[in-house]
Amino acid sequence: MQAPVLSGPQYLREGLKLVMSPNLRLFVLLPLAVNLLLFGGLIYFAGHQFSLWVDALMPTLPSWLSFLTYILWPLFVALVVLMVFFTFTLVANIIAAPFNGFLAEKVEVVVRGEDTFPAFSWAELIAMVPRTLGREMRKLGYFLPRAIGLFILSLIPVVNVVAAPLWLIFGVWMMAIQYIDYPADNNKMSWQDMLAWLRSKRWQSLGFGGITYLALMIPLVNVLMMPAAVAGATLFWVREEGLGRTSQR
Repeated sequence: MQAPVLSGPQYLREGLKLVMSPNLRLFVLLPLAVNLLLFGGLIYFAGHQFSLWVDALMPTLPSWLSFLTYILWPLFVALVVLMVFFTFTLVANIIAAPFNGFLAEKVEVVVRGEDTFPAFSWAELIAMVPRTLGREMRKLGYFLPRAIGLFILSLIPVVNVVAAPLWLIFGVWMMAIQYIDYPADNNKMSWQDMLAWLRSKRWQSLGFGGITYLALMIPLVNVLMMPAAVAGATLFWVREEGLGRTSQR
C-alpha cells in the first residue's frame, strides 16, 4: 500500500519539527548559515536586475496590440521569478550539498530510531565533499539541457506564453530530485535507480516537490525551509522505501 499522494506537506511539516529538535540543531546551523549568506547576496543582485530581465523577455508588440502588454506583463514577471528562484536554489544547493548530505545522514539515524546519535566530526563532513559535489554535478547535467530548452522556448514570441507553466512543472520535479537524492545517495542508490524510484512514486514525489517549491519561494522563510526540506525528504525516503519493501514481500 502506497502513502497518500498528498503526503508531501506532511513530510515537510515533520521535517521542520525535526530540524528544530536539540539532536539536529547543530547540523542545521551549518547549512543555514551558508544559505543565509548566499540568498542575501543573490536577492540583492536580482533586485537590481529584475526589471531588465523582464524587459528582455517581453515580446515587442505593434501599437495596435499594445493593450496585450497589461495581460502579458504579469506572466513574464512570473516567468522571471520562476527562473531566478530556481537558479538561485540550484546554486545554493550545490554550495550547501556536503552540509545537506550530512544533515540527511543524521536525520535518518534519528528517524530510524537509533539509540545513539553520532558525535559531530569535521573529518566525516570533509570526507563527504567529493561524493556530494559529484552527485550535484550529476544533477546539473540533468538540469542544464532541459533548462536551456525551456529558456530557448521562453525567447520565442507567442510560444513563450507556455514557458511559465512548464518552468513550474519542471521546478517541482527538480525539487523532488534535489532533496530526495540526499538520502538516496547516502544509501548508495545510483543516480538512474534514484530517478526510477522517484518515477515509481511520481505523484508522491511531485506532491513533496510542489510544497517544497512553494515554501522555498517565501522570502526569509526559505532559508529555514531548505534544511527542513532535507529532513522532510529523508522522512519521505525512509517511509516510502519501507512501504516499497513491505509491498514486495
